[in-house]
Amino acid sequence: MKRKYANEEVDAVIVGAGAAGGVLAKELSEAGLSVVVLDAGPLRDPQKDFASDELSMKSLGWQDTRIVDGTDPLTMGHNNSGRGVGGGTVHFTAVFLRFQDVDFQGKTIDGIGEDWPISYEDLEPYYTRTEKDIAVSGPKHFPWGHYNGPYPYPEREPLSPNAYMFMNGCDKLGIRSSVAPLAILSAPFEGRPPCINRGFCNQGCMPDSKFSTLIVHIPKAIKAGAEVLPDCMVTQVLMGKDGLAKGVTFVHNGKPYEQKAKMVIISAFVVETPRLLLNSANEQFPDGLANSSGMVGKSIMVHSSNDVYAKFDDEIRLYKGTPVLATTLDFYRTDPKRDFVRGYTLHSHGARPVEFANGVSKAQGGPIWGERFRQALLDYNHYGRVTLVGEVMPNMNNRVTLADEKDEYGLPRAKVTFSYGENDRKLIKHAERTMSSILEAEGGKVEFVVPDTAHMAGGCRMGNNPADSVVNSYGQSHDIPNLYVCDASIFVTSGAGNPTNTVMSLALRTAEYIVEKMKKRELQTSRG
Repeated sequence: MKRKYANEEVDAVIVGAGAAGGVLAKELSEAGLSVVVLDAGPLRDPQKDFASDELSMKSLGWQDTRIVDGTDPLTMGHNNSGRGVGGGTVHFTAVFLRFQDVDFQGKTIDGIGEDWPISYEDLEPYYTRTEKDIAVSGPKHFPWGHYNGPYPYPEREPLSPNAYMFMNGCDKLGIRSSVAPLAILSAPFEGRPPCINRGFCNQGCMPDSKFSTLIVHIPKAIKAGAEVLPDCMVTQVLMGKDGLAKGVTFVHNGKPYEQKAKMVIISAFVVETPRLLLNSANEQFPDGLANSSGMVGKSIMVHSSNDVYAKFDDEIRLYKGTPVLATTLDFYRTDPKRDFVRGYTLHSHGARPVEFANGVSKAQGGPIWGERFRQALLDYNHYGRVTLVGEVMPNMNNRVTLADEKDEYGLPRAKVTFSYGENDRKLIKHAERTMSSILEAEGGKVEFVVPDTAHMAGGCRMGNNPADSVVNSYGQSHDIPNLYVCDASIFVTSGAGNPTNTVMSLALRTAEYIVEKMKKRELQTSRG
């Protein structure tokens, strides 16, 4: 393997090239830092390696074995972890919402969960810059939250039949709805074409109309001098006797390598980031790195993501168009009239045939099989779907730990333990009733309710107090000042909307912080 920085100590080594890692790579390399990015998966060419095929494109998700546990064990893989340069941005639906003030100040406003050490106002300029940098398409007026539009690019149109069905049903019930803000082009941008509604967003976008760090940030990082090494599984963070990180070890094609660095940034997502920190334990840090608080791996969260399918007399054709084209955030915030706190987002959500079949087979009251299953598949074109993005409260018992079983690298596998709390279950029930009402208002007959989860967060939460958090608001470890964590694992709460915009905006803020620190250090050195 040819390595540009094989025998050099670089300014920064970044573990993971997903939503956060890609942004960090671009920003740090363009600021003049020497950067190496290591990703466990391949570097794909969208035109050659993507396919409009649901089964083959499962490889875009992290398929390595993970041990699951808890009252509500999670389904791991494609729906919550990416594998390869671009990470989850390669196969996400590209819904690009901002978090709201209640997401950052849940304890202050609602008396539940924990407050973040930053506010919406702290992150607002980075939201704006992120949306502009990738030309987010959205409505002229978005009726919820602190930013109401217009978005950098106009909203996507035409909408899918499922989106129109959803919006009509909402309107009949007095629920506000809107075209969703999407990281999908509605007009040409930086040599990329507008979306043509192929609909295979979850299988990777062959035309490059949908944003991913694979096609946007990583090429810019490489142009600025960064070295991106795919198919490299990082196995340990190297530590010096001075208590500082010295680099990482990784495996490529069965051979071990080292990369020395002045700074280590872990952006490996909610399962692999805690796993790496715990697997890097040594004599000085026997409980794992950055873990003096005991919080590494603790309080992981997901979004409840249940689906409701209804059958219509007319054809809906769920395969048409981008999966998510319409949304409502009318239930986002706590309502004293409800029996739970916090809230949720609802999306009209398309489904390809295999996804539909897989979901229907796992519907409540199931498993669904035999003649009923066969008939549902024959009637696929007549089904509409609404999907939940529900906030799940942080719980210390929901965690990532190390299992006894080891993987091909000799490392303990991740064990992911998860159970819903009472508030979570009440929220899900309310959302299922709301989704059913929307579908029924437009003439649908609800036939399947499918339990599901998505969008993991937490496990290395940020905070001002080193006793109960892993990193500060910039992702800098309280224990090891040149070790950073920057991905969804630093979330304090899960929020009630899709997280990618927040992940990338936090990464932009962290990159700015690192660059300023490096400049000050150089200035001090030159004066000295």
